[in-house]
Amino acid sequence: MSKFLITGLGNIGEEYANTRHNIGFDVLDALAAEAGTSFKSGRYADVAELKHKGKTLVLIKPTTYMNLSGKAVNYWLQTEKIALENSLVIVDELALPLGKLRIGPKGSDGGHNGLKHIQETLNTNQYARLRFGIGSEFSKGHQVNYVLGKWNAEEQTLLKERILLAADAIKAFAFMGLQQCMNTYNTK
Repeated sequence: MSKFLITGLGNIGEEYANTRHNIGFDVLDALAAEAGTSFKSGRYADVAELKHKGKTLVLIKPTTYMNLSGKAVNYWLQTEKIALENSLVIVDELALPLGKLRIGPKGSDGGHNGLKHIQETLNTNQYARLRFGIGSEFSKGHQVNYVLGKWNAEEQTLLKERILLAADAIKAFAFMGLQQCMNTYNTK
């Protein structure tokens, strides 16, 4: 049975709930709820496990805060003995329109502190990521406020469907592999 580490990036704490920066947490919450499982407190992360078509998905939401996400990813890769190619990181992306998904095998951190720390900790950028578009509707100098801002009602309506699509993409990553997942979900 193959095992996969699925990391949703976000920040812990009520003040960060329902913010754009926490979309990784939101996607994993939806995936866990759909599977009827829940998160438990673990070392460096809240952890849930689910099975899908003979695959085991270990879901982690790092409790290290965004800027130290690599600590949790590295720990859980080693603890669960999961190969890096069976790892997927879900991250918010300013460069994509709201709700647009982009799955890729590697890439730069793009200025994202969570990705930057993962890359520094693992000493590679060769890990799959699912970038979830949060749009870029902010004025110059207000990027931090936008990223840490709450979703408005109109955005939340669109998000429900796109979060479920991202959850489907995660299952496809584990079941069909990265290339097939990219072919299927990068066009939706």
